[in-house]
Amino acid sequence: MTLTLAVPSKGRLEEMTRDWFAQRGLTITRPGGARSYLGAIEGIPDITVRFYPASEIARELIRGNIDLGVTGRDLIHETSEAGPASVEFARNLGFGGADVVVAVPDAWIDVTHMHDLADVASDFRSRHGRWLRIATKYITITRQHFAQAGIAEYRIVESLGATEAAPASGVADIVVDITSTGSTLAANGLRVLEDGVMLQSEANLIVSKTADWSKERRAVLDTMLVRLHD
Repeated sequence: MTLTLAVPSKGRLEEMTRDWFAQRGLTITRPGGARSYLGAIEGIPDITVRFYPASEIARELIRGNIDLGVTGRDLIHETSEAGPASVEFARNLGFGGADVVVAVPDAWIDVTHMHDLADVASDFRSRHGRWLRIATKYITITRQHFAQAGIAEYRIVESLGATEAAPASGVADIVVDITSTGSTLAANGLRVLEDGVMLQSEANLIVSKTADWSKERRAVLDTMLVRLHD
């Protein structure tokens, strides 16, 4: 009957997650300390807590290997095209807010919307002898959003470091990145298109639809969700 709850394993996201549960009377413990990946919720033996990186939580929720967890909405969308259909977003937690955005250089004064970017992309190869390059860590989200916008003539440059620095260094022409205030993008001479917010994200309590949900296990989940209701 035991359910597995996965929470972020380190940093500010772990602290805010544990605080959020504690404010609702559920204290998450980590007896083995920061190096331990096993925890519990005081007074609820039917829940086992696992501490994982946020991206791993998204992947395991989609696969059904964990029952519920806390991670960003953006990671569910990015991990798999089938991600959003494989989970239920049970609760927005009110922290970790950020947007996945399309940002272009300030010098591109005539490019203010996605339809302007579509024109640029179609002309880029004839003008520059290569396709428009997009630096991003969000490959799945970028492909989906650009397909919806009718933009196909581009090349993704996978970003492993500071994505916002890619245009200034000549690695890419524009970026798709996550931002909470836009200040880092602005500091690197970039601005978000007026319709360039691709996804609004924040930390969520997420339930796997692909996990093994017997009647008994669902009852344990429902009891927990009721306790977490504000």
